[in-house]
Amino acid sequence: MPNISSVSKFLLLAFADTRELQLLHFALFLGIYLAALLGNGLILSAVACDHHLHTPMYFFLLNLALLDLGCISTTLPKAMANALWDTRAISYQGCAAQVFLFVLLMSSEYSLLTVMAYDRYVAICKPLHYGSLLGNRACAQMAAAAWGSGFLNAVLHTANTFSLPLCHGNAVDQFCCEIPQILKLSCSDVYLREAGLLVFSSCLVFGCFIFIVLSYVQIFRAVLRMPSEQGRHKAFSTCLPHLAVVSLFVSTAMFAYLKPPSISFSSLDLVVALLYSVLPPVVNPLIYSMRNQEVKDAVRKLLQYMFLDHQ
Repeated sequence: MPNISSVSKFLLLAFADTRELQLLHFALFLGIYLAALLGNGLILSAVACDHHLHTPMYFFLLNLALLDLGCISTTLPKAMANALWDTRAISYQGCAAQVFLFVLLMSSEYSLLTVMAYDRYVAICKPLHYGSLLGNRACAQMAAAAWGSGFLNAVLHTANTFSLPLCHGNAVDQFCCEIPQILKLSCSDVYLREAGLLVFSSCLVFGCFIFIVLSYVQIFRAVLRMPSEQGRHKAFSTCLPHLAVVSLFVSTAMFAYLKPPSISFSSLDLVVALLYSVLPPVVNPLIYSMRNQEVKDAVRKLLQYMFLDHQ
């Protein structure tokens, strides 16, 4: 049986067997990737260029767009290249890098969504203390903590996963390198080390989830007590996009990792992985731009400036 020293590459799951379907998948993924680049790129440019958006909420939104761009760029380009060149291979180093970056970006995004819930809580429930609790330094520290926690999580999981001896070949039953799929290739007697880390991470994830839920309970109680209908509408317009993004992120990830093994088969796992790794980076800019008037105005001004500048 091959062990870790003899594995120089992994074989990813192919989307299709026929050449026509492979090219169709390539074209579809290219369209999705370009949409994600355009949407998140517009959010980044709008927040960076419009001084009205230089506030804590939009600083965190800029970080979210960066994480979304990184997340979809970690998995989709390799999948597109494999579909285009009719191959399944990814190098051992490339697989390790993909796992590290994906865990880093996904963990950081979840931590950032928790920070954004705190931002909305302070803005609506403690508006008089907003400037002192969420100054420039505090925002930078919270963003750095979100990225740092993701980095630590990625180092621990990647180092542990790729130190396990592999006893069951090198075929990864997924379109990208994913920790649960790599664990299936490892020896059963060393599986518990990574399982312990996964339990620890799950506890942290659950803690963040409880914090987000409690924050929004307080937020909705405060909003419903507002006497002004215009005030309630403005509060909801800034909270609902974030709540929608959290719901999308958590629901797809939970279904991917908490579904019973009895309903686990290749085609379903493939669809679920695409949902939680590809869908949020594409949909998040739409959610924020559709529900937030300030973002819509900033994007419109940016597009008008770009269009007039090229006349």
